Amino acid sequence: PDYRRQFTWAMHHRTLETAPVIAAQLSLKGAKTLLDLGGGPGTYAMAFLAKHPGLRATVCDRPAALEVAKEIAATHKAGARLSYLPLDFLSDNIPGPFDVIWYSNVLHIYSPEQNLGVFRRARAALSDGGRFIIQDAFLHDREGLYPEEASLFAVSMLLFTDSGNTYSVTDTTAWLKQTGFATVKSVKMTKGREDWEGGILEAAAPRSRP
Repeated sequence: PDYRRQFTWAMHHRTLETAPVIAAQLSLKGAKTLLDLGGGPGTYAMAFLAKHPGLRATVCDRPAALEVAKEIAATHKAGARLSYLPLDFLSDNIPGPFDVIWYSNVLHIYSPEQNLGVFRRARAALSDGGRFIIQDAFLHDREGLYPEEASLFAVSMLLFTDSGNTYSVTDTTAWLKQTGFATVKSVKMTKGREDWEGGILEAAAPRSRP
């Protein structure tokens, strides 16, 4: 728990300036509920809440991380619209439904098989036509080498995680389609105002026919 707490604060400081910039470029029009899956300190959830006054958000992570999220939310006016969900999303079902699930900088921690499981649970927790938005260090070329920063980051995952890696847009798109998402698209961000180059994919759950 002590390590998790320190790590969560580090993630907060890493994203404190980036999160509002990303939130400003992503349209959540029509969304009333958002789940920040593996959201740690909830920094992104708070940025989305600040931009969208009618939105309610939930941050899902380990209990030690959520204690940090609660401390941070207590300093923000929008924190009253943030809820907390402690669970192991690698094995537990995610209670829903949510209009949007935000999965930021978590994909690279886990293996393809583990991410497939997360995708299935996320798909089940979305409302009809709900959106699953992934932000990560994606590889974009056929050989899986570029952008260079994503390749270098893969070395960190090799050293510091059990099974993590950086993944290509092509492979991640195939996993999303395999787990029942209807459409997948890359979201273009302003150059220099993104966390990773070409780093956001958006998948949509199918809509039920009347």
